[in-house]
Amino acid sequence: MANFLPIFSPHFIIIFIFSISIILISSEHHGYAKTLNKKVHDLSKEKLSQFQFYWHDTLSGSKPTSMQVMPPVSNYSSTTAFGLMNMIDNPLTEGPRLSSKLIGKAQGFYVSTSQEEVVLLMAMNFAFVQGKYNGSTITVLGRNPVFSKMREMPVIGGSGLFRFARGYVKLKTYKVDNNTRNAIVEYNCYVLHY
Repeated sequence: MANFLPIFSPHFIIIFIFSISIILISSEHHGYAKTLNKKVHDLSKEKLSQFQFYWHDTLSGSKPTSMQVMPPVSNYSSTTAFGLMNMIDNPLTEGPRLSSKLIGKAQGFYVSTSQEEVVLLMAMNFAFVQGKYNGSTITVLGRNPVFSKMREMPVIGGSGLFRFARGYVKLKTYKVDNNTRNAIVEYNCYVLHY
C-alpha cells in the first residue's frame, strides 16, 4: 500500500485532469458534425460568375411547361389570382426565341401571394444541361412583383459547380402574350461560388 500512494501525488492528479480535459474538448464534434478545413476541400478561391438567359413560361399548346396545380382562391373576387400555384419545367435558352440553344431548365413552382398586386413567390432550380455546367444547379427563392420593370430575387444555393452559391438574379419581362399568358423573361444571374 505504501508503494501505491506516491502515484497519487498532486502532479499526477493535475496531469490526469488535464489529459481528461483534452480528450473531452477534442471530442466535442458530437459524433455527427465536425469542422473542416476549407483548403482541403478546395474552397479557398471564390469566383463571381454572370449568366444571361431567357426563361420561357408556356401555359398553352399541347406541351405546356407551366401547369396550374392549384387554382386561385374562389370565395371572393380577386384580380391578382391570389392562391394560384403553377409547377414549372421551363426551358432556359441563350436567346429570346424558344428555338435558341437550350442551356437548361427552370424547375420548381410559383405561387400568387398578394391580394393587392400580382406578386409571385418563386422557388426554382436552374438545372444546366450544357458545357462545363452540365448537371449543376443554381437555386432561386424569392418575391417577384410581375409588373415591375426590373425585379430581383436571391440565389440561395446550388449544386455541382455551384456548391455554396449565393448571389442574386435580376429579371425583366421580354415578352408576354396577353391571350395565352405565355411569357419570356430575361434573367441576369450573378453568383458567387467556389
